[in-house]
Amino acid sequence: MHAEFWHRRWARSEIGFHQREVNADLVQHWPALQLYSGDQVFVPLCGKSLDMVWLSAQGLQVLGIELSQVAVEDFFKEQGLQPEVTEAGAFRCYEAERLRIFCGDFFALTAEHVEACRGIYDRAALIALPPEMRARYVAHLSQIMPRGCQSLLVTLDYPQEQMSGPPFAVSDEEVQRLFSPDWDVERLQQLDVLGGNWRFLEKGLSRLEENVYRLIRA
Repeated sequence: MHAEFWHRRWARSEIGFHQREVNADLVQHWPALQLYSGDQVFVPLCGKSLDMVWLSAQGLQVLGIELSQVAVEDFFKEQGLQPEVTEAGAFRCYEAERLRIFCGDFFALTAEHVEACRGIYDRAALIALPPEMRARYVAHLSQIMPRGCQSLLVTLDYPQEQMSGPPFAVSDEEVQRLFSPDWDVERLQQLDVLGGNWRFLEKGLSRLEENVYRLIRA
C-alpha cells in the first residue's frame, strides 16, 4: 500500500476506520503502562484520532505521526486549536498545547525524534498495513524506540480470506513473531467483538476478535 492510497482515502473522506469516540480499550488498559503526567507518548499513523485528546487530558505529551496533511489539519480544526506550524527536516510539525503531530512518512522518523517517548499507543497502525509492511513497520519501530518504552497495542483478527483490508487481520502468532525478538509481549485481553460491529457483519465475517497487548522494549 502506497502513500497515494491513504492520501486518496482522506481526500474522499473514506475514513470508516476513524472512531468518533475515545477507544474503550485505551481507557481500560492504559493504566497498565503506569506512565506519569508529563511523559511523552507516541501515536503512530494517528489520523485525527480522539484518543490523542484523551491521552493529552491525562497530562501526557502526545507525539503523533501522520502521512495525510488533511487528517492533521482536520484534527486541530475539529479540536478548536490553532497549531503552530514549522518545518522540521522531512516533516511539517503541527503543535498546540500538549499535542504535536509530525506530518510525513513514518519511516523517515529517527531515534532522535522519539528519544523522549516513554509510551506508545497503537490502535490503528499495525492493522492498517499489509503483511510485508507490518514487518517493516515493527522493525523500524524497534530500531528507533528507546529501551524500556512501553506500548499499548490493539489488533483485530478474523479470517483474512473473508475480507480485504484495511483493517487487516493480525493474529496473536504474528504479534508474537514480529515483536518477541525485541519486545516483551503480554496479551492483556482477547474479546469476541463481531456482534457489536455491524460493518464487519455486513461483509460476511464469521469471526472477529480484538486483542490488546502490553509491550515493553527490551
